[in-house]
Amino acid sequence: MRLFLVRHAIAHERSQRNWPDDARRPLTPAGARRFRKATSGLAHLLPRDAALLTSPFVRARETALILAKAAQLAKPIECAALAAGKPVEPVFALLRARKEAAVIVVGHEPDLSSLLSAALAANGARIDIEFKKGGAACIRFGGRVAPGAATLEWLLPPRVLRALR
Repeated sequence: MRLFLVRHAIAHERSQRNWPDDARRPLTPAGARRFRKATSGLAHLLPRDAALLTSPFVRARETALILAKAAQLAKPIECAALAAGKPVEPVFALLRARKEAAVIVVGHEPDLSSLLSAALAANGARIDIEFKKGGAACIRFGGRVAPGAATLEWLLPPRVLRALR
């Protein structure tokens, strides 16, 4: 399985007044615009038959919808296991249950870095990863989807994705 990880685009700052429930915090107009530009490059790297899974948080769903449109992917599937602050073990279980050869996950930090680190390094080792908003990574599991079983293919910040066009 090839797994593509995409961090949600730039969202509004946390605000108890505007979004007492942080799960409802949306992308900024500039964040959405910049991510649309990044998807012009990212779309060339993604297989069209990949499953698109997203956190149920508004900012991740909005990012996934922009990506789905730009890359001509199927509608995003919301997955509770991808909500911010969740552990990585249920994400591995979610991925093992998928039958597709490629899966795209849209989520949050530090969760995506934790997932990427766990996929690359077994036994709880932690890799320090800088995962920019709107950035993406690709890993490949040669066999079973499990901690320590993946190989990093690429990790790209949004500025590089925007330049790929």
